[in-house]
Amino acid sequence: MLRIAVPNKGAISGPAMAMLHEAGYKQRKESKELVLVDPENQVEFFYLRPRDIAIYVSSGRLDIGITGRDLLLDSGADAEEILQLGFARSTFRYATKPGTAAGPQDFDGMTIATSYEGIVAKHLADTGVNASVVHLDGAVETAIELGVAQIIADVVETGTSMRNAGLEVIGEPIMKSEAVVIRRTGAAADDPKVQQFLRRLQGVLVARSYVMMDYDCRVEHLERAVALTPGLESPTISPLHHEGWVAVRSMVASKEAQRIMDDLYDLGARAILTTAIHACRL
Repeated sequence: MLRIAVPNKGAISGPAMAMLHEAGYKQRKESKELVLVDPENQVEFFYLRPRDIAIYVSSGRLDIGITGRDLLLDSGADAEEILQLGFARSTFRYATKPGTAAGPQDFDGMTIATSYEGIVAKHLADTGVNASVVHLDGAVETAIELGVAQIIADVVETGTSMRNAGLEVIGEPIMKSEAVVIRRTGAAADDPKVQQFLRRLQGVLVARSYVMMDYDCRVEHLERAVALTPGLESPTISPLHHEGWVAVRSMVASKEAQRIMDDLYDLGARAILTTAIHACRL
């Protein structure tokens, strides 16, 4: 069986299990379940602490895992990302009290508090900054107020919690993170079980990003209509009973669907419909 690690809690856990369910895999119904076997798909899921997943995968005990890019890099584990999943996006940045520093170039001799010691230490080394790093679990916003550090480094989504703590974000982002699928570095890239798993997740990503669009169009306007809806290879064209009309079917990006429908209507197309895609293989 393919052995897969899934976060048991946190921002990645719920969306990851939802995506796996959409991909046709069984998922646990109780949070106390630590292992779930899906015999029909020949997969065994292990629900682990998000920070531990990269370690288990790098050891070879598990074949692949779903975790955050930030957690992967912070762990220093011998694992690599093989698919971006498009959710749990975040930006990792420095913050401090106004007037303390403008960016890493001012950090020499200071102390930085963070829950991601590995990422920060590497970033400081890469930029040639001589600063100390102190590891704290959980929220680090109070570290400056309590005198533990002059700078903090943490995940920033809206920046509201930073501002509420009287801090300002400084410098360029250290990194951008999202949920990713990982495997052990050097593992066989052509493992058929892994490839099937990745195809299923890619199918979910495409299904979430596209809709199927159908419309009727006059033949003399067909080329202009097809230019608006080229599809992945090309659209499907079928003649209608009324001479001079054709039916067109094509996949279009969800975020562009409304604009395309407006343009098709202005072109003379009618009976324009969009339908959700639940699964696909490209």
